[in-house]
Amino acid sequence: MSSHIPALMNTYARFPVKLVRGQGTEVWDDHGKRYLDFLGGISVLCLGHAHPPLVQALTDQAAKLWHISNLYSNEPQEKLAATLVEHSCFDQAFFCNSGTEAVEAALKLARVTALNRGKEEKCTFIAMNRSFHGRSFGSLSVTGQESYQAPFRPLLPKVRFVDFGDLASLEGAMDETVAGVILEPLQAEGGLNAPPAGYLQGVRNLCDQSGAALIFDEVQVGIGRLGHLFAHQLYGVDPDIISLAKGLGGGFPIGAILAKKEFSENFVPGTHASTFGGNPLACATALAVLDELLRSGFFEDLRQNARKLEGLLKGLGHASIVKHRGAGMLQGLEFEVFAGPLASACLESGLLVGTAGQKVLRLAPPLNISPAHLEEGMGIIETCLKGL
Repeated sequence: MSSHIPALMNTYARFPVKLVRGQGTEVWDDHGKRYLDFLGGISVLCLGHAHPPLVQALTDQAAKLWHISNLYSNEPQEKLAATLVEHSCFDQAFFCNSGTEAVEAALKLARVTALNRGKEEKCTFIAMNRSFHGRSFGSLSVTGQESYQAPFRPLLPKVRFVDFGDLASLEGAMDETVAGVILEPLQAEGGLNAPPAGYLQGVRNLCDQSGAALIFDEVQVGIGRLGHLFAHQLYGVDPDIISLAKGLGGGFPIGAILAKKEFSENFVPGTHASTFGGNPLACATALAVLDELLRSGFFEDLRQNARKLEGLLKGLGHASIVKHRGAGMLQGLEFEVFAGPLASACLESGLLVGTAGQKVLRLAPPLNISPAHLEEGMGIIETCLKGL
């Protein structure tokens, strides 16, 4: 069942619920019904709803300065860039407003870097089947799902697709024309697909051998979601460029790419820009997010919660369950049947969850969720499973 709003373009199959208030892991609809939010605005609300330090940071900045464009410097943007660089393997940041924009910036950076190196032939990108990178023509062109691409063909040329996790297939697709390889360290929308052991390092090696940029799309899996500040830190592999968004603003729209200097130095005035990118409101809020995540003990508590979530998921029993999927605080279950009816049943019972593909139930609760809320939510799933 979905709810359509006449004045809005019908681009979403919305659940028939109107949410009006949230606090932490809890939200309430316009009839006063309480829900636990285990979807977090699709992996956006890394600290839950209305987290007090984020509210304070946004309120304080709103009373000072909202927008000045990037023709001038602003302090929150400078501090955010410095914080991200300090805690990563990257040298510089570029700010935009969404994950799609971040992917576009990453593709452009890989291409202009190749051109500036005198490698005009490097105009091909390799992407993964079952991936998702965004809805614009560039990001959609590297999204490996036919259902998203079909209505908009022809898309950008010179994109090759290989299977995620298949290193031999990637090696066969690599040649001197490849400007970059783009992939999610863990595929989110495509079904919570984790990489096989050694795969990401193998991709790194192939990119080094061919001179191609390695781009990790961490829009959904970065900013603590897999138990580390950046997703690639879980796997011990450093890419050349990463795209970020979603959790970076904790609910306030912001996107970014981080890159190593040999790539980032190729963005100069005139090559790329964003009117709203890195505005003071977004950057002040993102700084507050990082302050919370980087405080002592946060990631230890997060990883403990993730282990608890994994244990509870693996403890669920139902004949249609195929396997556990995901990592960190982005986990779920694959079923033999469509997962949509289970998501709807959970909604009726007071729990917001999602799907990843047609047969995977997706959970992305706040990184700081309490053990009590974690157990309550998993109890709802267990009860709903019995009704399938």
